Amino acid sequence: MNSALMELSQEHQALAETVRDFANRVIAPVAAAHDREHTFPYEVIKQMGKMGLFGLPFPEEVGGMGGDYLSFCLAIEELARIDQSVAVTLEASVGLAAMPIFRAGTDKQKEVFLLSLVSGEALGAFGLTEPDGGSDAGHLRTTARLENDEWIINGGKTFITNSGTSITSLVIVACITGVNPDGSKELSTIIVPNGTPGFTVEPAYFKLGWHASDTHGLSFNNVRVPIGNLLGQRGRGYADFLHALDEGRIAIAALGVGAAQGCLDESLRYAKERKAFGKTIGEHQSIAFKIAEMQARTHIARLAYYHAAHLLAAGKDFKIEASIAKLVASEAAMDNARAATQIFGGYGFIDEFRVARHYRDSKILEIGEGTSEVQKMLIARSLGLKAE
Repeated sequence: MNSALMELSQEHQALAETVRDFANRVIAPVAAAHDREHTFPYEVIKQMGKMGLFGLPFPEEVGGMGGDYLSFCLAIEELARIDQSVAVTLEASVGLAAMPIFRAGTDKQKEVFLLSLVSGEALGAFGLTEPDGGSDAGHLRTTARLENDEWIINGGKTFITNSGTSITSLVIVACITGVNPDGSKELSTIIVPNGTPGFTVEPAYFKLGWHASDTHGLSFNNVRVPIGNLLGQRGRGYADFLHALDEGRIAIAALGVGAAQGCLDESLRYAKERKAFGKTIGEHQSIAFKIAEMQARTHIARLAYYHAAHLLAAGKDFKIEASIAKLVASEAAMDNARAATQIFGGYGFIDEFRVARHYRDSKILEIGEGTSEVQKMLIARSLGLKAE
């Protein structure tokens, strides 16, 4: 691949610098408090909306900024350096809610639901994972039957990001809507507005990390929505949400790179300030080599997600490259968090320090949007290996 394709344009560089400055000025001073108190950073999200971050990958005719998917990923990376919770809030609302409506929604759906998501005035969620499903995205039990021009939805979802904030406007729900001729499940996606009778947002999870990210289970008890809330073609739900997950893996890879870079930045700063045995700890080979390894992991993971984003923008197949990027970036984030915590020593075990938050936050990157094992399975299959 031509190395020039991995270089950022001046516009992309300017965007990254703008978001980096915002993260340092606005997010960094409040991140520890939101993490400690498990509170959602509404004031930060509001400013992100005014900056246009929720509209980055959308054209101007729907209220977007006219950017591309790489622009969106660069913003996520810069946010994740400081606070992964804020970064995943952006990733989920744009990648898993607004983008599916933009790609498959009707003109009316875009008018009613999309504009507020693109502006950041509202957040959206994607209800896919179920208690008995986990990594098996096709193992759904939530059903939707058509009756008198209404969909009646019953079932439950788990681990759904952005589903319970005061500005959440909708959840896109993956449902079984019938049976295909071959006997398999007919899967579709349906938009359920927040506040619909029978739609219950369950209490927030008490999580290991991502404390400032909103995550809930959902239940649907005879939830009725209009027939026009079907998103895309009936029966194409499985293909549509797999495409959304493929794109989402690039964005999660960017988030992982941001986390890895954040750990590297903090470790480098600390290694130049902290002294032990008469010199800075960065002058000790064991620490210097550890930081060098952190830099190498971050660099490789960044190139991987740049490549996947480039293929997506070019309209080429990017599925396996997205899995590779997600795999290496999530592992880079976790490995760098572990290394940074070791470099900080006892201070790395104190929650007030950013590396401690990254240590807790980064583990989910190896699980969400497809576990590392799922990514390895997909990569192995692309090589002609039968991986089950």
